[in-house]
Amino acid sequence: MLRKKVRGYVVLSTIGSHRKARVLASALVKERLAACVNIVSGVRSVYIWKNRFCEDREFLLVIKTSKARLNRLIARIEEIHPYELPEVIALPIDVGARKYLRWIEG
Repeated sequence: MLRKKVRGYVVLSTIGSHRKARVLASALVKERLAACVNIVSGVRSVYIWKNRFCEDREFLLVIKTSKARLNRLIARIEEIHPYELPEVIALPIDVGARKYLRWIEG
C-alpha cells in the first residue's frame, strides 16, 4: 500500500481579468505565500449565481504552495480577491519530483 504524505498544495482560483490575475499572482508570490502561480487564459465558467445563469470568461490561477503556508494563502486570497465569493480549492500534492517539492516547501 502506498503511504501518502502531503508535501504541498495546488490551489485553484478564477478571476475575471488578466490584469487582476497578474495583480493577485504577484501579491501571493511577493508575499512568499506561493512558490509559483500559473495564469491560464481561455477559461469559460458556467454556473448559477444568485438564481441567475451565468457564463463568463475567466482566468484560472494554478497556485503552488507549501503545507505550512496554505491557511495564510487562503486567507490572503479571500482578503484581496475582487469576487464576493472567490473560488479557492486546495488539492494536496502527494507525489512529485523531489527537488521541485523541496522548492515549493521553501
